[in-house]
Amino acid sequence: MIAEPSSSILSLHDVTTRAGTRTFGPFNFSVSAGEQIAILGPSGAGKSTLLKVISRELPATSGAFLFINKDIHTWSLVELSRQRAVLPQSHEIAFGLPAGLVIGLGRVSRMHDPALPNIVRQAAELACCAHLLDRRFDTLSGGEKARVQLARIFAQLWDSQHGLLLIDEPIASLDPGLQFDLMDAINTFAKERHHAVLAVLHDINHALANFERLLLIKNSTLIDDIACDANVIPQLEKLYDISLETITGSDGAIFVKPVRRKPTAMVAA
Repeated sequence: MIAEPSSSILSLHDVTTRAGTRTFGPFNFSVSAGEQIAILGPSGAGKSTLLKVISRELPATSGAFLFINKDIHTWSLVELSRQRAVLPQSHEIAFGLPAGLVIGLGRVSRMHDPALPNIVRQAAELACCAHLLDRRFDTLSGGEKARVQLARIFAQLWDSQHGLLLIDEPIASLDPGLQFDLMDAINTFAKERHHAVLAVLHDINHALANFERLLLIKNSTLIDDIACDANVIPQLEKLYDISLETITGSDGAIFVKPVRRKPTAMVAA
């Protein structure tokens, strides 16, 4: 496990939660401002559940949970909205609002916000959806909705520093070119403001290319917290119970090709 940073904006100590009869955790890790961390694990392992606990959508049933050195429960929703933004896995909303208004909803906690139109436009441009601002949200494709919702969290923390982005599958419904563009946008946005990023991903190669640390979750438990480099490959193979063939790009970047392991042959008696 990676040692905890001496100064963190997010810190979980023996945090658990329950969903039905299932217990998730304990989770122990810290996140420093500016860090970019991916959460990886098999489907159903508890990745999105962990993100919901951190966002306060699900209550922690035990443990200590600090955000910027304060108990998370002492933060008002208005205070949290100015330091922490959440992009859930589902992008649907109940009404056919204009996309520009959906983006602007990221800033509803600000009573006086004269910069709102400009911030909405800049956030939309960064998220590659400025051409959608006047479209009704319910007429958009899944990938277009994902871009608008990403612009919403950009707008939310546009003029904040040392915040936290919680992102669940940000590129799952996008074509390969947009996947690269939006991962670059997320990284640029966060680095310029020294925001931390904690993102659930299924794509191992995007995790290797864009993140500094990996939190590996399996069977509802954090099994490793490891630097994102070539040494992580054996842990990823154990995590998914697959083999990974590695390819090194011309720039030194590591890429992997998943290979299904052959079943063990039965030995005759």
